[in-house]
Amino acid sequence: MKHEWRKKEKAIYLPKTKAEVIEVPEFQFFTIRGEGNPGNESFSRYIETLYSLSYAIRMSHKKGLEPEGFYEYTVYPLEGVWDINEEAKKTFDGTINKDDFVFQLMIRQPNFVTEDYAAQIIEMVRDKKPNELLDEVKFERIKEGKCIQMLHLGSYDDEPGTFEIMENFAQENGLRRRSKVHREIYLSDARKTPADKLKTVLRFNVE
Repeated sequence: MKHEWRKKEKAIYLPKTKAEVIEVPEFQFFTIRGEGNPGNESFSRYIETLYSLSYAIRMSHKKGLEPEGFYEYTVYPLEGVWDINEEAKKTFDGTINKDDFVFQLMIRQPNFVTEDYAAQIIEMVRDKKPNELLDEVKFERIKEGKCIQMLHLGSYDDEPGTFEIMENFAQENGLRRRSKVHREIYLSDARKTPADKLKTVLRFNVE
């Protein structure tokens, strides 16, 4: 049976529009790091690189490259971990300049993907369509641990209001946000979805 993350992993990917505590286990991802304004054209190339690898694995069984333990599944959504650069932190006054962003984009991969197989897929994609960003891709295991998360509806620019709700929830429950670094999981395609209809999971670590 096909693994559908929207149906089988709702707690991780489909929270409600109210803050909640969640323990996020270790998962494995293709990741890539960058910096700058996500509105720049170059940002889309990071995303395209990750999806090219993710769909290469998803379709590998049709090319005779199916790894041991392969099963049918839906490709996981794009995620991003966001911060600002060190220079911006020195003068930070609460105002965000998008040019100061540093980010780590990622797409989760199924459990049957090994480091060796991930490396094989990177080389296969490189041979088919050379892309210098493939040199920057890593295959990593990441454990978020204890977090507060909430579904944000609407424009990315309106996220501060949702984060305020989440931070108030943390204080009310005796928790403290560990840093201003946060994770976003993109449930909508921003190229095709009106800004006021976007659905984004927001999450940050607490202790």
